[in-house]
Amino acid sequence: MKKILMLAAAIIIQTAAFSQTWKADKLHSHITFTITHLTISDVDGSFTEFDATITATKPDFSDAKFDFNAYTNSVNTNNDYRDKDLKSEHFFEAEKYPAVVFTSTGIKSTSKNHYQVTGNMALHGVVKPVVFDLVYRGTVVNPKNKKTTSGFIATGVIKRSYFAFASGYPSAVLSDEVTFKASGEFTKAD
Repeated sequence: MKKILMLAAAIIIQTAAFSQTWKADKLHSHITFTITHLTISDVDGSFTEFDATITATKPDFSDAKFDFNAYTNSVNTNNDYRDKDLKSEHFFEAEKYPAVVFTSTGIKSTSKNHYQVTGNMALHGVVKPVVFDLVYRGTVVNPKNKKTTSGFIATGVIKRSYFAFASGYPSAVLSDEVTFKASGEFTKAD
């Protein structure tokens, strides 16, 4: 019994020793979304302010935990009128709900460097489980700053009705499906 306890303690200590935190390099990262307008054209937007963190103990990120906050007051569609409307009570209610928040609850490998990440998303005061596809693009040493850097792309589709978001707009005006894409570089925290 003593040997089993010592082995368990050694595994816990080893796992904790290799746990690493990675922070988004905001100059080389972005979070975008696409929604269809009037069933015929796509409108793209982004969040210019966000925070994202990854914690993992394995070098292939197969046990990674992801956290991100996209700040709703930073929504940008390259149209000032539309951006103001998106921040209003018709959509994000940026003052009341300052962030779209995602916290992963699990990760499953689907093929080499491809994963499904499950988690909870908080949007407009509603928290629901969602799934994103994740591609781990590799890890390199950035030649400019000499920091270890990893690249990822996460994509997924949510239904805005699932979050009771922009419920005043029928799907003939704005599609129920909203595609999210997060792409970027993460630098290992010192």
